[in-house]
Amino acid sequence: MPSTPRTTVVGGGLAGLTAAITAAEAGGRVTVHESHHTLGGRAHTCEGTYKTNEGPHALHTGGPLWTWLAQRDLIGPLAPVPPVEATRVRLHHHGALRRTPPLAMLKLLRHKAERAPVEKDFLSWATALVGEEGARAAAHYAAVATFHHAPGSLSARFVQERLRRAAKLPPEVAYPRGGWASVIDRMAAYAWNLGVRMETLTRVDRLADVAQEGPVVVATSLDAARRLLGDDSLRWESGRTTLVDVAFRSRRGDAFVVSDLDRTGRLERCTARDRTLAPAGEQLVQAQIPLAPDETESDGVARAEHLLDLGFPGWHERLTWRRSSVADGRTGAVDRPGTTWRDRPAIDRGHDVYLAGDQVAAPGLLSEVSFNSAMEAVSLALTKSLLDLKSTSG
Repeated sequence: MPSTPRTTVVGGGLAGLTAAITAAEAGGRVTVHESHHTLGGRAHTCEGTYKTNEGPHALHTGGPLWTWLAQRDLIGPLAPVPPVEATRVRLHHHGALRRTPPLAMLKLLRHKAERAPVEKDFLSWATALVGEEGARAAAHYAAVATFHHAPGSLSARFVQERLRRAAKLPPEVAYPRGGWASVIDRMAAYAWNLGVRMETLTRVDRLADVAQEGPVVVATSLDAARRLLGDDSLRWESGRTTLVDVAFRSRRGDAFVVSDLDRTGRLERCTARDRTLAPAGEQLVQAQIPLAPDETESDGVARAEHLLDLGFPGWHERLTWRRSSVADGRTGAVDRPGTTWRDRPAIDRGHDVYLAGDQVAAPGLLSEVSFNSAMEAVSLALTKSLLDLKSTSG
């Protein structure tokens, strides 16, 4: 009887590890190739004095990824938000910090995502329901889940789904203690115990570079997959965002979250929920400021500093550490009017090659797209392997 084919996974991030675990649990032999010396991809947490993720990261408790991780005991300790911090959420609206959102924005949250049209842009659709001011505020708030500079220009269905989930009360987000690396470490250990072979520092530039004994799951960024597969059609729009990390000495009265409703952008004091992310007596704040095509990293930093001035008075004098960067095409897919997740690059690329990642044809919110696409990729690969096995043995 033919031996079980080996599944090759290119990329050791969340999608790659999900694919590897799923294939191994089905009894397959699996090898993961990761170009970096550590696993995790964008879910990597920087080690050192300040433990930072590459931009905001959270687990959404209402999604399939949460259930899958929980079933395998891979979530680990969580860092809950203290109730008092909920009173320190601020909204930047009409140039000032406010405690409550516009009433029109709250009215918009009553509408289910399924009622929002795919073919219409969010701003036009929402303006017809609650007026332009509430529609713009809601669109800007939704940037926390889109990483896009103009969410109002995107599909109404796409934005409304993310708006409702981002504004849900009680919140459906959970934060692994110690950053996302703690989850990645548990996934990697679980995969190792299943017999998955991990090969780090192995860059794959051509499929011919790996021994293709069976299906290949390409779990990289879409840009990397396009180069690897030589397929110029592997394109989809993503966000472009300035990421700003700052640490400063603690002071009573600092905000927990500052969300910009006048434009797009958000700051969060991560140490409010997880003190292990910075030294004692210091606070770590991470900001994401979506950039328009004509904006630079410096423009994003300036906008972040303005929000810091409002929410954390005197932060300059208390500063102990800072850094900034730009995430370009690394913040998940965004859907324009007339498109849905089904229109993104297909998972099955033919010739036993499959895509997984956050910009391909799978549903979900942010990391859930990576998870769902990885599950679908392995399901398609295993189904094909079974059919091939039956045809050769029959």
